Amino acid sequence: MNKFGSWLRQAGMNMTNGIRRFMAGRYGHDRLNMAILILGVILSVLSIFMKNALVNVILNLGSYVLLILALVRCFSRNTYKRYDENRKFLLMVDRIKDRSHRYYACPKCRQTVRVPKGKGKISITCPKCREKFIKKT
Repeated sequence: MNKFGSWLRQAGMNMTNGIRRFMAGRYGHDRLNMAILILGVILSVLSIFMKNALVNVILNLGSYVLLILALVRCFSRNTYKRYDENRKFLLMVDRIKDRSHRYYACPKCRQTVRVPKGKGKISITCPKCREKFIKKT
């Protein structure tokens, strides 16, 4: 029994090392991947309750596409692009959560400027190029 236990432990270590070597240089998992996976599972569960065959097929196909997209992102070697996608997703989520500010783009340099909500018409100065523009908050 002792030999089997040590063999099993060694096999587990070999498998762990193999997975680590396979994932070296690949992007891995992030918040955008988690959101894609959750959306894919939700579509899959919704397809179970749909009576219409066409809607069922569309939801199933959509869930498969999202799950495959999550796997492709996870195993991608283009880490910079995946990091940039995740950063943009997190910025979008933060904007949705931020209910006390409005976001505007500077008309001159396109820099995003955050201003407080509910102040009426205000003059906004871009911190990057010092362009002044008036917007209603």
